[in-house]
Amino acid sequence: MADPQSNALLRADAGTPTSGVIHVRTRLTADFTVISNALAQRRGSAVTIGVAVYILSLPTGTPVSIAALCAHFTEGEILISRALRELEAAGYLERRRERLPTGQIRTRTYFYDVPDGPPEPPAPRGPRKRPATAPATAVPEMPQPAATEPTPSLADADPQAIAVLTALQRVDPRLVLSVQEAARLAPAVSRWLAAGLGRVRIVKLLTEGLPDHLLTRPAGILAYRLRETPLPLPPPSPTRRDERPTVLPFQTCDGCDKAFRAPEPGQCRSCRSGSRLHAAC
Repeated sequence: MADPQSNALLRADAGTPTSGVIHVRTRLTADFTVISNALAQRRGSAVTIGVAVYILSLPTGTPVSIAALCAHFTEGEILISRALRELEAAGYLERRRERLPTGQIRTRTYFYDVPDGPPEPPAPRGPRKRPATAPATAVPEMPQPAATEPTPSLADADPQAIAVLTALQRVDPRLVLSVQEAARLAPAVSRWLAAGLGRVRIVKLLTEGLPDHLLTRPAGILAYRLRETPLPLPPPSPTRRDERPTVLPFQTCDGCDKAFRAPEPGQCRSCRSGSRLHAAC
């Protein structure tokens, strides 16, 4: 007899898609980096994503200058510099000029896994210790979330600062902020207002030079621009009283009743001239 034939799919192939990528995943316990989908699936240059992923995988303190990145990648300085500028504009990368205790000024680079992240860089992760014995069905213990600061309330924010943030959308419709984002950015705007900058000036500084395509939430870019508090304006110099011009009061001429300015009553210039001509005759 001939072997029986069957058209049924194999059990291993059940549910497998007929097109597109098929993931073959391996559970990693060491030497891996957690990357957000917002960064990994970011539209735009593949060089920018590659540079960002490479920087995130490096230990804290590793040089990430243009020369160091060009030594690792095959791309040249132009593409690497463009990728760093895009990451800086999107809020992932920040360069700060800080003064060391020795008095020297160094440029330090901070990289955020989330653009609107905390102002301090994350602490380096150490190697994870594996338990000596663990049952096969044991569920790994989830790390406890770190204590977070209370969410700011919009009711406690400065109304003038909220008015500035609301006016941004009128200039650039892309700058739409949520209630929580506006409450979080309001203290920085209040510091700018206290430094002497007007509302129109602040709106202009926050909306000028934005990239053509915002590939992340606008709150991250606004927080990056508001991070540095501007210098306060110098107070206006007071005007001295002796520098003001003296205005003489009006007087009525004793000869022709014409009004003229003089420090005290008497005759106008015409009457005084006529009196002198009459005396000469």
